[in-house]
Amino acid sequence: MSRNLHANLSRKFTKILAVFFLTITTSQCFSQSSTNSANVRKDQDKRNLDIINSLYYYIQQNYVDDVDPEVLYAGALKGMLEALNDPYSVYMPKDEWRSLKDTTVGSFGGVGLSITKPTENKPEKPAYVEVAQPIEDSPGFKAGIQAGDLIVAIDGTDTSTITMNEVLDKLRGTVGTNVTVTIRRGKGMEFERVLTRAIIENPTVKYGMIEKSSIGYIKISEFSQNTAAKVQDAIDSFKKEKYTGLIIDLRNNGGGLLTSAVDIAEKFIDSGIIVSTKSRISYENSVYVAHRAKTTVRDIPVIVLINGASASASEILAGAMKDTHVAYLVGEKTYGKGSVQIPSDLINNDGFKITVARYYSPSDTNIDKIGIPPDHEIKFPEFSEAEEKAYVDLVSTDEIAGYVENHPNMSEPEITAYAEVLKMAYPLESRVIRKIIRNEVERTKPSRLYDLDYDVQLNEAIRLLTKDDVKNLIKKTKTLKQLQSEVKAEQKTEK
Repeated sequence: MSRNLHANLSRKFTKILAVFFLTITTSQCFSQSSTNSANVRKDQDKRNLDIINSLYYYIQQNYVDDVDPEVLYAGALKGMLEALNDPYSVYMPKDEWRSLKDTTVGSFGGVGLSITKPTENKPEKPAYVEVAQPIEDSPGFKAGIQAGDLIVAIDGTDTSTITMNEVLDKLRGTVGTNVTVTIRRGKGMEFERVLTRAIIENPTVKYGMIEKSSIGYIKISEFSQNTAAKVQDAIDSFKKEKYTGLIIDLRNNGGGLLTSAVDIAEKFIDSGIIVSTKSRISYENSVYVAHRAKTTVRDIPVIVLINGASASASEILAGAMKDTHVAYLVGEKTYGKGSVQIPSDLINNDGFKITVARYYSPSDTNIDKIGIPPDHEIKFPEFSEAEEKAYVDLVSTDEIAGYVENHPNMSEPEITAYAEVLKMAYPLESRVIRKIIRNEVERTKPSRLYDLDYDVQLNEAIRLLTKDDVKNLIKKTKTLKQLQSEVKAEQKTEK
């Protein structure tokens, strides 16, 4: 390379870094209380940029092999964000900057799986695609793919060796065509599922009365702009049915808009703080307060279902309802994402996300990397090694698909009878086998609102609302602040 070309690359790189660096530090510089300290900071910034530029130029001039300037550029940005030691502050090259949540954009068909993928592939931790959430009624959902599953291969291609852009291209395609994904669940379970691409719609709210009861059920899959209005539609519907209890299902809900979670919380909380955000940037500090005029649910016992895939805005709603003693939490501990990120474009169409604030529950508690424990823990039974093998063997065959094809529109008694036959060859819980059969029977139908035969957590919530005094249980619960204080006290005692 000529010296002029090096100089041009150097100037280009400096400009990109300068714009990037100044974008994320402008608010910091202007927030200094003293002009002198601001000038010192600017001098430090200039010196640091000069050092980065010098190293970039030196590598281009002296490294043993010719180096692609884009590689150095990406490495510098990635390194800066990784230095924050924050998993949510990340550099995202063009192929990562595309939608990582919806595999069905525009006129393409997709499989209905919200996915994530590590940017770095390591021998000890391959960069496999992870399922964040299956979208209800989608091919992935009906195939029984679950949050936390790894997609280790797509049509035989190892996903750790390809970019997110290539993953999305492989999952997308013409509606009606098939794609084969290899799923890894837990440590020992690995099986293939053939998914038929479809146009995906993701209703954020589904609701209905629990059969043979006066309990209303709302399943929220995401917090979007219209979610609160849909929740109010559900509440209005339940009032007409004279409901006496309510279950809000936040399981596998990865979050969404904070304001949507606040709007829903106000329907149950009539006063006080719902959530606050705290940051060293003044305009990121906010306090969201409940208004009694917006409260539409009173004197109704409420249970909120949570699990390890309930995150972010889900935790804002669950935490607010727990701290204000308006709901009883059932299920498993939530994910633990108590921070706020802002996604931003870079001038070359790359992007990044950076944490700008942390949010705090009404008891002034942050749950980042901690999560929210349920008031009443109920877990799905774990498979033994023998059951894992039986499950893989069963879902890897076409036995159920062939039987269902020859016995269309199977009734529940027929599903139960066939499950008992399969159980002799595949030693699994009957409810698990029935669930697999039911998924196949209903593969071309809209998914049911709930599955009382399979869902042990929902069944426990119904039992509590039917048999126990949930209002009294709620009064006895501890706030997040009390729980965290107890944990800290125990840790001190142990030391």
